[in-house]
Amino acid sequence: MTETPVPRGQFLSLHLLETLVAVLPVRDENGSPKTIVYGGVERHMITSQARRRAERVHARNRANAGVGPLAGRPTGLRTREWALLTARALETTHDWEKDEAVVTARAVLEATGLKFGDPAKKTVANLTKVLLFAPADTGERIAAHIAEEADSLREWRDRYLATQATVAKPKRGARKAAEAEEAGNGDGGTTEATQLPALPTDSRAAVLTALAPRDAIDIGLYGRFLAEIADSPNVDGAVQSAHAFTIQEAEQVDDFYAAADDAKLERKKNALDFLDAADDAGAGMTGYQSLISGTFYRHAVLDRRQLKVNLQAAGMTEAEAAEAAVAAEQEFVNAFVEAFPEAKKNSTASTGSLPVLVLAFEGERPYSYAGAFQRPVDEDPNSENGEGPAGPAGVRRLLRHHAFVSERRPDIRTACLLTYDPQIDALLDGLDALDVARVDAIGDLTP
Repeated sequence: MTETPVPRGQFLSLHLLETLVAVLPVRDENGSPKTIVYGGVERHMITSQARRRAERVHARNRANAGVGPLAGRPTGLRTREWALLTARALETTHDWEKDEAVVTARAVLEATGLKFGDPAKKTVANLTKVLLFAPADTGERIAAHIAEEADSLREWRDRYLATQATVAKPKRGARKAAEAEEAGNGDGGTTEATQLPALPTDSRAAVLTALAPRDAIDIGLYGRFLAEIADSPNVDGAVQSAHAFTIQEAEQVDDFYAAADDAKLERKKNALDFLDAADDAGAGMTGYQSLISGTFYRHAVLDRRQLKVNLQAAGMTEAEAAEAAVAAEQEFVNAFVEAFPEAKKNSTASTGSLPVLVLAFEGERPYSYAGAFQRPVDEDPNSENGEGPAGPAGVRRLLRHHAFVSERRPDIRTACLLTYDPQIDALLDGLDALDVARVDAIGDLTP
């Protein structure tokens, strides 16, 4: 008699500890490290936004390169440049002139409901006001429709632009006078949107179809919100990401640097006398940069049910959604472990870090273990509460916390551990009583 397999838990919870030295993965508006106060002390923080983008781009690049579980599958692109991308496709694929292509693409997208920058400012005139996350081939699809309906859309575009010019917002004084006149006439007035000729129905439908999430896997994972077009579907993301924070008190150093001027040094080296050399004394440039160190706790959750719902809503069958969801989960776990924000990557080599420990398990709800680090780790061996280096201390705390919670939450199961640190591997040897499987590869973290 075969045993009935236990159904997979709805939520996959991921927990990670990583030690970073002299890095600056994210900065605030002043160029300083981001921090939070937790447990009564300041901690360094890596925001969930920075983490999510790093993971999303990592997965997308692998898929586009034909690597990993999502190899060859469609992915999304988050940008303000959809009008420019559409125009480029009109130029390269459909032989339109550049200026006409840009004007037409912007008019079509604007008439669909997207808002653009100030036409008087060249740098933003053809950029949408908000970043729009859509399938990467959206511009090509819209361009193909515009080229197919070129004659009717050119005629509509000319009327749209001419009308737009006549209803352009007047200067402040003239606008107030017009509003007063409308109020005196008892006329509520008409808005620019109602005066402009509407985009033909078939064209609007084609643009909305192109902008829809469709089968872009990363949109199904991370979701999107588009308020400007009410009938373009929003997606409730299946991934929840927490801000990462140091498990010990924040430590920061303001590093003074002096950059050499190669040409100046060459002249100084070849100077014929002391006075000539003195003219080329001093560094080419000096300044300060903030650097941080510490062991960070990271946490993220995948809602497997929501992911399948998103993929089916995008048009997949139940079987297709189930297959795609498994591949998406594998790639998400890989990106959670491998990806890292790229700020200062060349000057700090921060992207080369590997986790001290990764803990993965499934359950019927998300589980955060941030509470294990409410009391900061005291690394001072001479202190009364000293626990030694934060990496091993954090591992011991995290696993004690997990064992304690697991005894009280029967839905937690299939827990797995992965480490890239030989010291931690030796530490785990002494914790065999812990009901957690130890694995050697990222792919084994998810059943």
